[in-house]
Amino acid sequence: MKMEATVRCAAVLLLLLLSQALITVHSQEEEEEAAQEVAQEVVQDEELQEEDQQVMETLTRNMKACTCDCESADSPTRLPSIIPTILSTSLPPPPPPQAHLLNCMPECPYHKALGFESGSVTSDQISCSNQEQYTGWYSSWMPTKARLNNQGFGCAWLSKFNDQYQWIQIDLREVGVVSGILTQGRCDADEWITKYSVQYRTMETLNWIYYKDQTGNNRVFYGNSDRSSTVQNLLRPPIVARYIRLLPLGWHTRIAMRMDLLMCMNKCT
Repeated sequence: MKMEATVRCAAVLLLLLLSQALITVHSQEEEEEAAQEVAQEVVQDEELQEEDQQVMETLTRNMKACTCDCESADSPTRLPSIIPTILSTSLPPPPPPQAHLLNCMPECPYHKALGFESGSVTSDQISCSNQEQYTGWYSSWMPTKARLNNQGFGCAWLSKFNDQYQWIQIDLREVGVVSGILTQGRCDADEWITKYSVQYRTMETLNWIYYKDQTGNNRVFYGNSDRSSTVQNLLRPPIVARYIRLLPLGWHTRIAMRMDLLMCMNKCT
């Protein structure tokens, strides 16, 4: 009797061990399948981002320039109105109303200031590198002070650090066509930016793209040589984006800037 009881116990124990092993194997298979699904989703997201990047680079760097005649109903200056459709990667883009709109970008003979000086650009649209460290004296020189022709104490953006890792960023709040950049130095001291580069992107989740020259190198824009003069750099072709960054490459004494952006306008508006 004792022998039979021992055999039965051993058999039950063996069955329990086998069941546990099968459960463990099944769980591992489910985890592996879940991991594979996550990996596939990551790859798909990366592919979509790459497609968006390619679309943006095509719209800004590879397009040839074209003239603008807004008296015509199919004027290329109407391009910004179809940009959100072009940038959608969820479905193939529908054919544009006029085929030539995708082959060129307007030279933007008409520009309008975005509104740094007028105040229509709000403080939450302007940010900078290391902004969380702007305390004490630096709190008076936040990026929100980087407004063209600003005067008085705290009349410019002063970078807390003077190196080539600093930037000032503008959020247009929607995709627009930026056609130029205006810069000034600090109003009350001989401090200004002598040269800078530009980055842009359409969505916060995308990588930054450098604005490039005709040779494919990062374009270098030359800035100021005194504290008060306004230096204008036009963008040909203009930038199609929501977010714009200026990255100082050279400066006099320290990184200091007042600025505004120019937006491409249809002359009929």
